[in-house]
Amino acid sequence: MRFAYVNLNGDGKLKDGTIVKAIRVHAPGGPDALRYEDVERPAPRPGQALVKIEAAGVNFIDVYQRTGRYPVATPFTPGQEGAGVVAALGAGVTDLTVGARVAYTNVMGAYAEYAVVPADRLVALPDGVTTKQAAAATLQGMTAHYLAKTTYSLKSGDSCLVHAAAGGVGLLLCQIAKLQGARVFGTVSTREKAALAHDAGAAEVILYTEQDFEAEVKRLTNGTGVDVVYDSVGKTTFEKGLNCLKRRGLMALFGQSMAAPWLGVMLIFLFAVNLRWLPSSGAAKPESIGYEVAVRLHDQVARFGGDEFAMLLPATREPEARGVVERAIVSIGAVELPTG
Repeated sequence: MRFAYVNLNGDGKLKDGTIVKAIRVHAPGGPDALRYEDVERPAPRPGQALVKIEAAGVNFIDVYQRTGRYPVATPFTPGQEGAGVVAALGAGVTDLTVGARVAYTNVMGAYAEYAVVPADRLVALPDGVTTKQAAAATLQGMTAHYLAKTTYSLKSGDSCLVHAAAGGVGLLLCQIAKLQGARVFGTVSTREKAALAHDAGAAEVILYTEQDFEAEVKRLTNGTGVDVVYDSVGKTTFEKGLNCLKRRGLMALFGQSMAAPWLGVMLIFLFAVNLRWLPSSGAAKPESIGYEVAVRLHDQVARFGGDEFAMLLPATREPEARGVVERAIVSIGAVELPTG
């Protein structure tokens, strides 16, 4: 049974006991472990907001958690990325309003009609950005930005190898890397994916199903190698990826869709390369999450202008972040970054 709800007071507070839908996992398993169930609508605590979910992002980490590869206490509602409308506010939240369109990432529970989210993790959406676009791009976009701007800050004249270049993070990473002035090498499995990677900014696209990517990178760089390898695959690409690096190059591992490389192998090569292994979420853990989100998003507006692509502006009570947001000008909404 489902209950209708009318907020007679207009105070942003919801009646207790309302039944809504959520996808739940009670034990690790395959897709059949996902159960569509009735749950009680959560209520926001101080510092939180209740979001009516309109779109949820689907990412590899959701699969890892559902299968038990990344253990999570059960039962749980999957989904680390969502977008929708603020339905209610907890005590102390003053910079959000009921009805505001928002997105968020790295908070569990997006596979549901409603989710409770810390208010300082919510990002206010410009009018030109739909909730579907935001839910699809926030986690992957922040991951790509972190890789290209922080893990190894690409600059003009640098070169990088992007594995899975036609994937969600890969396409965004190719675009950002090209905008940074880097020469981008991308690996893909099909010619259709090769076209996507090339359009996104990869100057050299290698079909690893037909070519040895290590040999191709060495050939195309005259044996020099690349400055950084961005590897979200892991087991099947790690050793050859190391051989693609310049001396003192950097190997950035994130995600490991084909399982993590053997630790012993990594340790053998540490003397020759810099190695950074990022959590699959790709998220930094600064003292102020809201501030970092604001800075990263504002950086794109400052560099390329609001006329070229849309940013997602964080709603936060932190004064520094607020100042960053206020200086950002956004005019249109488009998820894809320019490649020219």
